[in-house]
Amino acid sequence: MCFVSLSASAQVPVILDTDIAGDYDDVGAMAVLHALADKGEAKILAVVSCNAFETTVPTISVLNTYFGRPELPVGITEGKKPYLDCPQKWAQAIIAMYPHRLSSNKNAEKAVALYRRILAAAPDSSVTIVSVGFFTNLAALLASGPDQYSRLDGRSLIRQKVKQLVSMAASLPPNATKGREYNVYIDTKAARMVFEQWETPVILSPLEVGEQIHTGVPLIRDENIRNSPVKDAYAIALGKDKNTSGRMSWDQTAVLAAIRGIEPWFNVRKVNFRIEDDGSNSLIPGERFSLLELNDRRDELQTLIEQLMHHQPLAPLSIRSNH
Repeated sequence: MCFVSLSASAQVPVILDTDIAGDYDDVGAMAVLHALADKGEAKILAVVSCNAFETTVPTISVLNTYFGRPELPVGITEGKKPYLDCPQKWAQAIIAMYPHRLSSNKNAEKAVALYRRILAAAPDSSVTIVSVGFFTNLAALLASGPDQYSRLDGRSLIRQKVKQLVSMAASLPPNATKGREYNVYIDTKAARMVFEQWETPVILSPLEVGEQIHTGVPLIRDENIRNSPVKDAYAIALGKDKNTSGRMSWDQTAVLAAIRGIEPWFNVRKVNFRIEDDGSNSLIPGERFSLLELNDRRDELQTLIEQLMHHQPLAPLSIRSNH
């Protein structure tokens, strides 16, 4: 496979915030992100978990190690909640099967401190944050005060250093003015804070986009891919779900839009939302958010995401497992 090396200035600096464990499209999203990093299109600055479940940091470490980046900074939410289990136990399986540097959530940095450290060192208006989980960490970052990394409070630090936030969040069914989506209602208070106070451009990939893109079945049937935690996670989870059509690809769409942009895969609609007490999102006047919508290239988009999920590391496993 041929990779085009881009200049450092062309790479998109990314922090990924994930709830990895509760669903396995997060695994697909990390595979897509690492594939785009190997292609020279992204520079991964850190991966942060907004889910306090015990497998989250080890799972992130497994995937970072597999893709040859075992030293990537990893963060974990500071609270005991949200705490979302891994029902198909794919995370426990790949943690047992594959090498990883971080064996416990206790080995990771605290999420807000990691965010502040990375952002403070970054050029102004340079960092793209991709959120594919709850808004727990981002709300805490907004509320953070000055520290050893920056004299700025969280809101000012975000305004100075973040280029955009791309989030898999919200729901807006056709012809509707209201929807309800998991990443928002799990931590409604945090989501409301981010939706009201975040001051950089925000792109939302809603429920209705990713639910139409199914991936993973070609991956687990690909006999050329062996010793892959991505393949194994999907094989275990799809098998236990008795799913023969593939998993919805919510999180992958956010990663792809963050790195490669909106066109030609998506249309965009300018909207504004209010987060209600039950975690639903209601349309209100304004154009604060860019809401993605699928266009007539859905099948091409599905094929592209699947291809990126098939990406294998540039370094052989025997080399990577020494880390």
